[in-house]
Amino acid sequence: MRRCKTRLVAALVVFGICQAAFAQQRPDPARLIAAQQQAMQKLAFMDGVWRGQATSTRPSGEKDVITQTERIGPFLDGSVKVIEGRGYHADGKPAFNSFGTISFDPATGLYQLRSHAQGNAGMFVLTPLPDGFSWDIPAGPMILRYTATIKGAVWQETGERILPGKEPVRFFEMTLQRIGNTDWPAAGAIGMK
Repeated sequence: MRRCKTRLVAALVVFGICQAAFAQQRPDPARLIAAQQQAMQKLAFMDGVWRGQATSTRPSGEKDVITQTERIGPFLDGSVKVIEGRGYHADGKPAFNSFGTISFDPATGLYQLRSHAQGNAGMFVLTPLPDGFSWDIPAGPMILRYTATIKGAVWQETGERILPGKEPVRFFEMTLQRIGNTDWPAAGAIGMK
């Protein structure tokens, strides 16, 4: 009799779990996409093609100056932003290449930057600012903080190394000019036929 009661209780628990799972519906995709599209409008000022100078300072003090380009556009009906960065040495040879996406998670209210560059990849919280954005990359006890300000056709960005209890050290500066629009990455989709 005791075994029957135990089995009955177990069956009721499993039934209750199944009922709860069926009662929970997936969020409405149209509502999620609309929330993502609305959130991404805060970053519409990034869209376009950009070019300018970027300077990195190594810990030794040596500076590396390149021509940096960025092309940025909306994707998936404006719910995601796609970014490609390319840097060039003075002789035209590639110096840097990166690929990233920015998305918004309606459940958490956070913007996420997924970045791939120089053999590294990561996902970071991106914070929109009134005239730009920032994001941090944790690096052990150090944080690498990038802050961009975009006013009109000028994009200025800095990178700082931040160690606890010490003043931030600037190691990156970039100033880009907006040189035009782009239909990338949405253009060129493969048609049905």
